[in-house]
Amino acid sequence: MLGVLHNLREGLTKTRKNFADKVGSLVLGDKIDEAFLDELEEALIASDAGIGTASRVLKDLTERFKRNELSSPAQVKERLKHILYEILSVRPSSFSLPTSPSVVLVVGVNGTGKTTTIGKLAYRLRAEGKKVMLAAGDTFRAAASEQLSIWGERAGIPVIKHREGADPGAVVFDAVSAAKARSMDVLIVDTAGRLHTKSNLMEELKKVKRILSRELPGAPQETLLVLDGNTGQNALVQAKMFHEAVGITGVVLTKLDGTSKGGIVFALYQELSIPVKFLGIGEAIEDLKSFDPKEFVDALL
Repeated sequence: MLGVLHNLREGLTKTRKNFADKVGSLVLGDKIDEAFLDELEEALIASDAGIGTASRVLKDLTERFKRNELSSPAQVKERLKHILYEILSVRPSSFSLPTSPSVVLVVGVNGTGKTTTIGKLAYRLRAEGKKVMLAAGDTFRAAASEQLSIWGERAGIPVIKHREGADPGAVVFDAVSAAKARSMDVLIVDTAGRLHTKSNLMEELKKVKRILSRELPGAPQETLLVLDGNTGQNALVQAKMFHEAVGITGVVLTKLDGTSKGGIVFALYQELSIPVKFLGIGEAIEDLKSFDPKEFVDALL
């Protein structure tokens, strides 16, 4: 537990400097007033926690301040931790693959670390003893299949792929057939992240999901959206777009070790009620961590 928390703290260094260090400097004071609360609100917004999160926090703290329930900055910090944890506890962050084969559909725009995340997730599931297969459904991006194959080789996992430019639906159909025939536990499906227009991309993803549901009733069991933590508030726009198209069950937030905008986690919960299920906090194949709300808030503050 301490090792995981240490790694998470390291991964959140830039976000903590942007947000928690500012909160910490406020806590060193000996009084709270309206100026204190205003600065706290600025710190929340600067970390991309979102207007909704900042408003919720300030409403709670202001009401308690007026009722004389908060007499010191240290008490404010403890109350802040409680509120942030409440926000992250509304939706469960558990990752569920109840059947064999279960399907994980992975979506997201190019450049978010989608293929890398698939490789890390496949490695993680295989380490848990599951038989895993990958489907190279991104047939539009040059070398996408080769990149996925490299991750497959590193993790010791088979990859079903077609030639570049092939129909993604055909790849998915063959992958489901192969997963059934080989008694796989999990099939992870990569998808395109960019077509000529956003509507084309979303229609392609909808088609892939229809094929999965038709060939394997109940699939996909998980639909994960990979978001780059550096994009901040733009991640909300992406999440809303993909959620409307294919119904996201959870988010994988990547590149947290290189961003000061980790507060976007709170915005995802507060604005869209989409849970974060994994965090990418490094380059190594093991650097995909299950999201734990309490660990996250503790590491942040």
